Amino acid sequence: MSAVQINISDKGVATVTLTRPEKHNAFDDAIISELTDAFNAVNANADARVMILAAEGKSFSAGADLNWMKRMAAYSFEENLNDARGLAHMLKTLDRLSKPTIARVQGAAFGGAVGLVSCCDIAVGTPRAKFCLSEVKVGLVPATISPYVIATIGQRAARRFFQTAEMIDSKQAQQLGLLSTIVDDDALDSEVQRFCSLLLSNGQYAMQRSKQLIFDVSAQPLSEELIESTSRVIAEARISPEGQQRLSAFFESRDQQSREPK
Repeated sequence: MSAVQINISDKGVATVTLTRPEKHNAFDDAIISELTDAFNAVNANADARVMILAAEGKSFSAGADLNWMKRMAAYSFEENLNDARGLAHMLKTLDRLSKPTIARVQGAAFGGAVGLVSCCDIAVGTPRAKFCLSEVKVGLVPATISPYVIATIGQRAARRFFQTAEMIDSKQAQQLGLLSTIVDDDALDSEVQRFCSLLLSNGQYAMQRSKQLIFDVSAQPLSEELIESTSRVIAEARISPEGQQRLSAFFESRDQQSREPK
């Protein structure tokens, strides 16, 4: 039975759910492959406009499955390298998804699961959400998740938590940027849906280009090439079918409001 399920609503909200609550949604190489396939399927589906990453049970994900870790310990370097590449590819696929992504974090997210949350654009959690970069406790390194976690919490915080493996509660996670917002358990789904509604009301092409813009501009020096590149992005957006249609609708609405009696 698959440990990853995909559901797409009539409104275009795709939900990818980890369905292994008895194992705290820990993942292994097979589940990593399933997640990669699920993310690619959502990305390729024109009906999917927003993606939620969720999990069943009390934990979001305990990270690496213990049996998988035992197998990895017996692997050769080349086998471990190929195995790690699978996880790295899955994380990149999620991070660069062309649709907006929301992590629904109802509980603990440890190890590699911190990477999953960091790869999402928005993360909504409850007071029970907690995080731990626990790799160093067992002599490992948070390597494949590091680009995404460092981009989320910053180098200074990463220097601390990569080495201390401290528990990070929900409030501290919000301060670090791991969580966008915290709501009570009974308000989690409604808050996730509120973000979905905001995203669904926006131009799909515009959001896609805005997300790609972040990757293109981050860590780039302010140069004439960057200025030219960003100028081209807005020019392309202005003449795109979506831009033309939405701008026309906006100005028509403004004109109508100006004609209404005060």
